[in-house]
Amino acid sequence: MMRSHHCAQLTKTDLGQTVSLVGWVDSIRDQGGIIFIDLRDRKGVTQIKLEPNSNADVGARAAHLKSESVVGVTGRVSLRPAGTANPNLVTGEIEVDATSLVVHNISETPPFPLDDASGDKVNEDLRLTYRYLDLRRPKMRRNLEVRHRATKSVRDYFDANDFIEVETPALFKSTPEGAREYLVPSRVHPGQFYALSQSPQQFKQILMVAGVERYFQIARCFRDEDLRSDRQMEFTQIDAEMSFIEREDIYCLFEGMLKKVWKDVLDVDLPTPFPRLPYKEAMNRFGVDKPDTRFALELVDFSDVFQHSKFKVFQGTIASGGVVKAINAKGLADITQGEITDLEEIAKTLGAKGLAYIKSENGEWKSPIVKFFSDAEKAELTKRLNIVDGDLVFFAAAPWERACAILGRIRLEAAQLLVKRSRLTIPADQWNFLWVVDFPLMSYDEEQGRYVATHHPFTAPVVEDAALLDSDPKAVRGQHYDIVLNGTELGGGSIRIHQPGIQKKIFEDVLKIPPDLVESRFGYMLRAFQYGAPPHGGIAFGLDRMVALLCGTTSIRDVIAFPKTQKAQDLMTQSPTPVTPKHLRDLHIQTVVPQA
Repeated sequence: MMRSHHCAQLTKTDLGQTVSLVGWVDSIRDQGGIIFIDLRDRKGVTQIKLEPNSNADVGARAAHLKSESVVGVTGRVSLRPAGTANPNLVTGEIEVDATSLVVHNISETPPFPLDDASGDKVNEDLRLTYRYLDLRRPKMRRNLEVRHRATKSVRDYFDANDFIEVETPALFKSTPEGAREYLVPSRVHPGQFYALSQSPQQFKQILMVAGVERYFQIARCFRDEDLRSDRQMEFTQIDAEMSFIEREDIYCLFEGMLKKVWKDVLDVDLPTPFPRLPYKEAMNRFGVDKPDTRFALELVDFSDVFQHSKFKVFQGTIASGGVVKAINAKGLADITQGEITDLEEIAKTLGAKGLAYIKSENGEWKSPIVKFFSDAEKAELTKRLNIVDGDLVFFAAAPWERACAILGRIRLEAAQLLVKRSRLTIPADQWNFLWVVDFPLMSYDEEQGRYVATHHPFTAPVVEDAALLDSDPKAVRGQHYDIVLNGTELGGGSIRIHQPGIQKKIFEDVLKIPPDLVESRFGYMLRAFQYGAPPHGGIAFGLDRMVALLCGTTSIRDVIAFPKTQKAQDLMTQSPTPVTPKHLRDLHIQTVVPQA
């Protein structure tokens, strides 16, 4: 080995030892002819002392060094002079007096500083172009270490609970019912394609038929989606499936997994069991099915109050089957006109025509709509929302789901405005886990004119609702569950359909997939179920999202070694790129590039 110790290992107990260290030159200083190098490896930093006058060979080599050059040093461990110790370093009391210096590589000047404070201010595209430099920063290195420890903790937990890790294929058949896929042409079967697997869903269910009983995988998945801070085209999920289990078993088992990960990585003891919140209650109270419960600002329904209101917008919405909801952003009455305009634009993207609001200032309510409210309506608003001076009340009048979504987004935006004004604290180290349960099994797609699976078509209906599949599919709840943490959907799963007759009925009678398509897409699965499929269920966690939360970052790009940009590009390798005509001919493909 080139090293005897790493750069965060040596202390006063090692005085007098001859040691060998290797790493990168973090900084270099010439102080009166004596050269000091802070030598860095992935563990930490050690100060190296070079005296060119007493060792000409070392001095000659050191003369050409620049920051980020790679060197090896051999020397004796000595105590730093009095008053020069660095209490911020484990190695801060010692230095290594170099007797030899090997220069492995001289670095060019990096295009940006590699310390955390400066690096965080660098344009992300530049950081991603030079990702190998960005990953040298302490923060990014810690993120990769957290990812490693979290993944190891998960593997250890599954192993201790009698799971078997099984790799499933990345090349799968096209199943266009889900998100957009990446297609892979087959050279040996001209005109035919694989699809990169969006998830191991069908394979893991087949593994249950095969008698594996307890499966897990740290699975790479691919979806051709528009990218955001919490979404990548290729991502990693913690995937698991079990036979002979019910929902309560899932909750207990995976609360245990998360409890272990948080203890192993952060030394935090998570209280269990996690709260359960039905989907309808989550939407009614928070306006979203992945609520951040670290702060209040809950939605309140006023449909009963405004049912006969003189304000026709509210009264008409309720008469047509919609709802009127409100939220009190307490203390936000000093909102600026620009901030109001921004919130209105956000509401419009969610289907609102505008955003009605009331400011409570100096003992009066300020809003164009107040004149339409009766004293009784004002009294109910004051009572239910606890309105006082300085408050700002927002309204949404729309069909139930849309009204919830509008105010749910406004709730989050208002919370950030209150945080900015130091009137609301959202603790970063508070871990509010919860299960969201009892989702609708089906949703009606107006554009397609048919029902679509809310989660996926393999989710089993809640037993007591199964009789409604023929008469009222939208009223059927699914045995689906999401695990949510501080407003982020961390994972989701369900108890699956294991009877071939019910699965076929869902495909053909409820989802209206033609029988020939059912056969071509899912025939192998239905046949497998005819050979003794056990009751089973599972879950998948977003590993990237989980690690981002553990690291305290809002972007999963910060916890993926080589992520794509929001434009789905790898700036370091400059991909995607065109391919040669010969390559296309070999794959029996012709391309048509859209005109700019």
